[in-house]
Amino acid sequence: MRPLFMLLCLIAGLMTGSAMAQEGSLPTGADPESEPERITSWGPRVEGETFEYSTGGQTYQGYLARNVNDNRPRPAVLVVHEWWGLDSYARARADQLAALGFVALAVDMYGDGQVATHPDQAGEFSSQVMQDWPAARARFEAAMSQLRQHPAVADTGMAALGYCFGGSVIMNMALSGMPLEAVISFHGAPIQAASARGGFNGAVQIHNGGADSLVERGDLSAMARALEAQGADVDVITYPQALHGFTNPGAGALAEEFGLPLGYNAAADASSWQAALLLLDRTLNQ
Repeated sequence: MRPLFMLLCLIAGLMTGSAMAQEGSLPTGADPESEPERITSWGPRVEGETFEYSTGGQTYQGYLARNVNDNRPRPAVLVVHEWWGLDSYARARADQLAALGFVALAVDMYGDGQVATHPDQAGEFSSQVMQDWPAARARFEAAMSQLRQHPAVADTGMAALGYCFGGSVIMNMALSGMPLEAVISFHGAPIQAASARGGFNGAVQIHNGGADSLVERGDLSAMARALEAQGADVDVITYPQALHGFTNPGAGALAEEFGLPLGYNAAADASSWQAALLLLDRTLNQ
């Protein structure tokens, strides 16, 4: 009988609340001016700022996003951009993470906040980074080191997300033993650039489009095996109809403008993002 009693109470409460809403009234004695302050709390207010760090005599301009309504230190997540550079898409992903309770740093892998406007330029920028892996690692380490000193960052582990070029960067960070709790790659190129390997006991998620013509399946399998050999817990998730760049709503426009085999896939984007958030929660929110 108890479940039925609770159900009846719930229905009665809903009917009462509905009647009050229709009448536009408040409970007896309530002050219309003070009531919202008493019964509500503030949701996230995300603010972003330029986050500079230096290494090798060069300055890098990242983008730090956090919820300024939360005064407690929170776990940090680094976001590595596509081959275009630290553009609005990478910043938007950092904002999303900040709204969900993380301190998010979208890193600048090219220096001085450079952003490519043509695929040829993007290819040049990204190749320079991947061909000099010690310098690439130093840039990422500089960002991590300075991020740890930020008062909004909790003294816990960090994670990293990467898109396209950024996915390749963070998979290689895991290969080289970077101290990260989780690494999550979205349509990342499985190029093994790390010149020195190190143990990695974190979790790795690799999200890849089944229709991605820019990623060789053999290379992807080889990357997964290499990460497992370093001690990583690897999960490769493939989305059958997804093209390269499937998480970026602007991929279709770029494909049309430059004739690239890119495409946004809303279902794959939503599914991969949910899986990523579950992993971040498991590894960073103890």
